[in-house]
Amino acid sequence: MSDTARKRVVARGRVQGVFFRDTVRRRAEAAGVAGWVTNRDDGAVEAVFEGEAGRVEELVELCRSGPGRAEVSDLDVADEPVEGLDGFEIR
Repeated sequence: MSDTARKRVVARGRVQGVFFRDTVRRRAEAAGVAGWVTNRDDGAVEAVFEGEAGRVEELVELCRSGPGRAEVSDLDVADEPVEGLDGFEIR
């Protein structure tokens, strides 16, 4: 499983109320990537992606620009140890 990666991202800008979480969930499920996505109290969106490294990176890139009406001004990305998550959820 050396090709498995886990990344945590925090997207800032106009990222809430623009279907960011639902778009990320749909794309993650289609890609077979596990994890979760949530709105934070500070107005950011935070997500964890775990799965095949290339697919995880595709989701990180999606978060860089965001879906449709989103305007991402800043994206923090951090590598984390793989935990073996299963499924993807909106929290």
